Amino acid sequence: MIPLRDENPTVHPPIATVMLIGLNVAAWVLLQGLGSPRPLLGSICTLGLIPGELLGSAPPGVLVELGPGARCRLGEASWYTLLSSMFLHGGWFHIIGNMWFLWIFGDNVEDAMGPLRYLFFYLVCGLAAAAAQIVSDPGSLVPMVGASGAIGGVMGAYARLYPHARIHTLIILGFFFTTAAIPAIFMLGYWLILQLLGGLPALGGGTGGVAFWAHVGGFVAGAILAKPLARADYLYQHLSQARRQRSRYRF
Repeated sequence: MIPLRDENPTVHPPIATVMLIGLNVAAWVLLQGLGSPRPLLGSICTLGLIPGELLGSAPPGVLVELGPGARCRLGEASWYTLLSSMFLHGGWFHIIGNMWFLWIFGDNVEDAMGPLRYLFFYLVCGLAAAAAQIVSDPGSLVPMVGASGAIGGVMGAYARLYPHARIHTLIILGFFFTTAAIPAIFMLGYWLILQLLGGLPALGGGTGGVAFWAHVGGFVAGAILAKPLARADYLYQHLSQARRQRSRYRF
């Protein structure tokens, strides 16, 4: 299921959401060379989060094979990779998909928190996502990059704050395509279940380069932090605006 848009208006401009998208795009252009092989691999090796390197379980200088002709040489543990890895991506599909989800769900979460609280929330969810992935495989030498964990937190907060908001979703069943408006709690709950199933070792979790437990950790952190960080006055304004919009279409 791919979200297309939501029926959830905003009161305030999504300044922080736009800024985060801009930072991710800037990193993709300036640090990762729009996905060109050399800068892409270099950025992932030096700025990506490598659990085994961070925890010191692998000595510096070890070569890690990431694929044909793609190798990383481990260096000293760098704590800043916990943050830098949030703004890097592994390919065009990765960054486009992440930024689309951030745009769909981020503006409404920011609308309930305000820009500064939302930025703090986003970074904390990203750190929680990284922690969950490290705990799931502390000796891993595979670099982790992507905003998916932090965006998982945004999705968890959206499900907590706006469970009944309708998400217009593209549903793909083999060669059959359709759209449906689905309550957020069901659409995002379905996404969470997929991450949980993907993370189970018996079902192939940890393969394919997907950090499933980072997604789960981010989502759970977002759901927990949503209400404490939401401003009551902002949330009231938002929900009032949503009610007014719905009333315009009643016959």
